[in-house]
Amino acid sequence: MSISGDNDQRASPKRRTDIEPIAMRVPEACRYLGIGRSTLYVLIGEGEIEFIKLGSSTLVLTESLKSLVERRRDGFDDSENVK
Repeated sequence: MSISGDNDQRASPKRRTDIEPIAMRVPEACRYLGIGRSTLYVLIGEGEIEFIKLGSSTLVLTESLKSLVERRRDGFDDSENVK
């Protein structure tokens, strides 16, 4: 009797690819961008980053964080273009 099937099942979670979350809590979003909590809330207040409230949790949309980085990377900043 072989137990190799059991070993394959235990090894399979290690081979799974990580799935990027659609949204993350504020501390994770801060680590993701490498910024402080207050800076994140300033960006949320300015409409630079989208978020949702789920119960008492604030969830920041991952795509919004990526979009912010791309906008800043390209040198485009809406606040500089407002007259």
